[in-house]
Amino acid sequence: MRTYLLTMGVRTLCLVLMVAVVPYGWYTFVFALGAVVLPYIAVVVANAAQSTQVTHAQAPERPALPAAPTQPEPTTPGVFRISESTADGAENDERDDRA
Repeated sequence: MRTYLLTMGVRTLCLVLMVAVVPYGWYTFVFALGAVVLPYIAVVVANAAQSTQVTHAQAPERPALPAAPTQPEPTTPGVFRISESTADGAENDERDDRA
């Protein structure tokens, strides 16, 4: 920021000297060249200095999660029994021999 302000201050001085110094001569063109070129130089230098500052990203802090409740493992596996029934609700153990 200081370099940019210093360069723009010199540019302003060049503008004032370009108009104020009389008689006009070769130095008037030097002041005019400084007034035209210095803004570009100031911006390039300011952007170059800004890109050299590396800001490291910080990882967000994760909130501590409560421990999961422990469940006892089943000692014997569960068994599912499926029985089919007829329309009246009685179990059908007889085979159909019509086939």
